[in-house]
Amino acid sequence: MNLSELPARVRCLALSTALAAAALATGCASLTATEPALVAAPIAAELPAEPEFGALEVRAQAQPFEADIVLAPLQPRSRLDPEQDAERSDLWQRLREGYALPALEGDLVQKWEQWYASRPDYVQRMTERGSRYLFHIVEEVERRGLPSELALLPFIESAFNPQAVSHARASGMWQFMPATGKDFELRQNLFRDDRRDVLASTRAALDYLQQLHTQFGDWHLALAAYNWGQGNVQRAIHRNRMARKDTDYASLRMPDETRNYVPKLQAVMNIVAHPEAFGLPLPPLESHPYFLAVAIDRDIDVALAARLSGMSLEEFQYLNPQHNKPVILAAGTPVVLMPYDHANRFLRELAKHPGPYASWTAWVAPKTVQPAEAARLVGMSEERLREVNRIPARMLVKAGSTLLVPRKAHAGTDVAEHIAHNAVMTLAPEAPPLRRVTFKAGRKGDSVAAVARRYRVSVAQVALWNKVGIRSAFKAGQWIVVMLPPKAKAGAAGTTRKAPPKRSAKPAPRSRATQAAPR
Repeated sequence: MNLSELPARVRCLALSTALAAAALATGCASLTATEPALVAAPIAAELPAEPEFGALEVRAQAQPFEADIVLAPLQPRSRLDPEQDAERSDLWQRLREGYALPALEGDLVQKWEQWYASRPDYVQRMTERGSRYLFHIVEEVERRGLPSELALLPFIESAFNPQAVSHARASGMWQFMPATGKDFELRQNLFRDDRRDVLASTRAALDYLQQLHTQFGDWHLALAAYNWGQGNVQRAIHRNRMARKDTDYASLRMPDETRNYVPKLQAVMNIVAHPEAFGLPLPPLESHPYFLAVAIDRDIDVALAARLSGMSLEEFQYLNPQHNKPVILAAGTPVVLMPYDHANRFLRELAKHPGPYASWTAWVAPKTVQPAEAARLVGMSEERLREVNRIPARMLVKAGSTLLVPRKAHAGTDVAEHIAHNAVMTLAPEAPPLRRVTFKAGRKGDSVAAVARRYRVSVAQVALWNKVGIRSAFKAGQWIVVMLPPKAKAGAAGTTRKAPPKRSAKPAPRSRATQAAPR
């Protein structure tokens, strides 16, 4: 199909005109998704729409998809020689030719070579997953003039699973911690986590690696800092200098994970360089883009985008894993990634789609509310609101929080940019119900202030509960009302509670050994 004949409804960004044509010629068949190496963070399931509700925070009236289709590179390549591309059609060979890191040898490298060689099925799954992303990463690495081995780092970080989440809360293919992600402009909010975004996280990871190499002047130290943190590496170097020891990677004292980090990468580099020597055949990878970036001008459901493209939801998520909710907000996610044939189908089917693009939108709580009240305001059941937004029992939705709610069937507005970029949901525990306590004032009467002191409540509260002034006094025998927290639950049956030990007049001083260490 000629690109000029496609419906003028969506703008499609390819890696380059020449490469897109090559991709069409060679095909970009979808791979079967494999199990993640770490904990996956899937997108919420598609949920049907709910009845109409009140006003929403939205951006200016959005227009239908009307932009012309434009082919342009995500990152322009320095060369566009078709003959040269033909000679370098093997992506693995292209990787090997760009090797530039100093070789690391030793027992740890051999250990990890044997580890991978003894797990051919695991290596096969990793390389199949990586085949979706390797071309783009290699392009970015070459464009920056970096050693091509850096493109293999996601094998070590996440087994090329962009949905991977570590126990330390690192996320994505490049395993960014939350704070480091923010340092490199990877947004993390209610609707998306750019640490999982294929394009954004690759850009951020290479920025970070370049910064670390500039700081340490050594790629092995830069890689150690990527894993352990530049501050830790800098302190380890300083300790060795003070002890008149060498400061190279092999000489530093570091955690076992970091000690094994570069040897793992070296093992993968060696396997890619000589797979036959390890009995690990690599799947053929042509030096062509696996995906295109398709511009999104309107909010659209994740499930609808996948269906219109002809992709399974699972495969769509492997290319677009950053979405936390079942809707893609155009103001926050301007493009989605699709293989070439699926991108073409998406354009055709979107032009014919008769219904709304999105069944979900955002609602900002104008005040602190109970979930039941929020559900009433947006026109859905409390149970459904809690389920969609993962609101636990006995929690309040604080003012300014953003909730995912159904969108009106014929709404023509999309979520505003400031919400798409900054949406958060903040919860607070509900205050436990107070119990009413009544008693009679003593023979000499009681003042409001005296009652407040006795029950450890405010003078204003006592006055309010009894409808008197804050300086008032109660007459002898007058009934007084106070509202107190509920009583603590009694212990298990058959047990008795020991009285708390009496406090000495002067508490014993804490020893230095028992004081908390500074963080």
